[in-house]
Amino acid sequence: MYENSYYLDFIKEEDFDLHVKNTIKEYKDTLKAIDLKKFNSNIIDPIKLLFDKEVYNKNFEEIIKFEIQRQRDKSNSNIIGYFHQNLFKYLKNCKVPKEGWDVIFLGEENNYYIEMKNKHNTMNSSSSAKTYMKMQNHLLTSKDRDKSICALVEVIAKKSQNIPWVITIDKIKQQPCESLRRISIDKFYEIVTGDKEAFKKLCFQLPITIKKILQKEKELNIEKDKVLEELRLIDDDILVSLYKLAFSTYEGFSF
Repeated sequence: MYENSYYLDFIKEEDFDLHVKNTIKEYKDTLKAIDLKKFNSNIIDPIKLLFDKEVYNKNFEEIIKFEIQRQRDKSNSNIIGYFHQNLFKYLKNCKVPKEGWDVIFLGEENNYYIEMKNKHNTMNSSSSAKTYMKMQNHLLTSKDRDKSICALVEVIAKKSQNIPWVITIDKIKQQPCESLRRISIDKFYEIVTGDKEAFKKLCFQLPITIKKILQKEKELNIEKDKVLEELRLIDDDILVSLYKLAFSTYEGFSF
């Protein structure tokens, strides 16, 4: 791995550094200590935690730490979505609108209107249909419809691809349309930059830049979580504490 170097020719180093820095700053909230109130904000399911504990042969401390990390990961996935989407505002002929589309790329031959997803399996059938019909409407009504391509761009796709996006709506399989596409992120970078390996170069530049930014951002500190301490204040038995949190108004749970 290279060190202290910059290898991307499609985005200025100062812009890339700034974007990575801003992405890291988004992590600050997830570095803050999680207390019991935040941990239980959506009401934790103690039955699930009990099964997890027994089936995976873990103790409650391990299971609760895992649940805390799961909650953090949910926030972090949104942060990574921010990284992928907003990086394009620094690329030539691209813009990131405040609403409507995630990314718009105005190319010489075609204009691309993009909905971006982190992972190929994050859209259910309802959201897929809604997005698909939004794209169909754009292709029928927009002023630049003759040169428009609407696309679902996936960061973690099943494979590298740039294919017509075909879905089933109300049990009817839609006909392929060359202007309505499903594109993996590497192929979209190729479209925008003209470089087949642009995304690969980005991936190898990232650890270098992240390390450089973190060396400067000394204020990033992980706070100690308080969930286990606060559960033990409710009851010495963590399972009983979890039951008290979730079922305090249920019949028979007035400990």
